[in-house]
Amino acid sequence: MLEIKDLNVFYGAIHALKGVSLTVDEGELVSLIGANGAGKTTTLHTISGLITASSGTVMLDGQDLQKASPHRIINMGLAHVPEGRHVFARMTVEENLRMGAYILKDQKKINENLEKVYSHFPRLKERWKQLAGTLSGGEQQMLATGRALMTDPRIVLMDEPSMGLSPLLVKEIFSIIQQLHDSGITILLVEQNAKMALAISDRAYVLETGCIAMSGKASELAEDDRVRKAYLGA
Repeated sequence: MLEIKDLNVFYGAIHALKGVSLTVDEGELVSLIGANGAGKTTTLHTISGLITASSGTVMLDGQDLQKASPHRIINMGLAHVPEGRHVFARMTVEENLRMGAYILKDQKKINENLEKVYSHFPRLKERWKQLAGTLSGGEQQMLATGRALMTDPRIVLMDEPSMGLSPLLVKEIFSIIQQLHDSGITILLVEQNAKMALAISDRAYVLETGCIAMSGKASELAEDDRVRKAYLGA
């Protein structure tokens, strides 16, 4: 479904991604873990067209995303939940969600997608008139995720969904990610909470200083001594 080969990205003289290759098959939940500055967010930004790679390919169902603009990539079935959530604070919950469907013209389809999002996130339905800026951090993460789902994406990129949340809310967010995966949504998850990410993932990649250092089944990586020492606090 999603295939990245030999991706190289530079920020000036800084070589941020060094030949990164990874795949996400349809229906999978794949995690990309690593320390701060490893290149995880850069990888997602490159996939979604926010950053242009110096070399390498990003293919979605055989189509080259490197040649497409970000809004065209959304039309191709890829959605991005950004790090830090970035909700529209002065707009209501429902207005934020409808902004996520800006590429759709069919009002009936938009309303159907809205109800689908509300079924995933009942709390958002309870707060549909509330200003997004007044929501809790966990609720804003739900809103950012729901906004991404408004176009019925085939694959969702999620960047650090647990960032800044209390341990209780982290558990809730990961439970929601698992539910989305169980519903058939393909997910590429970037997450610093490696223990939680590996627990819900099918496969995972470990990114270190711009390079893929390890990859494999998430359950096997969770038992690997190098991963346990570096990322799981063991």
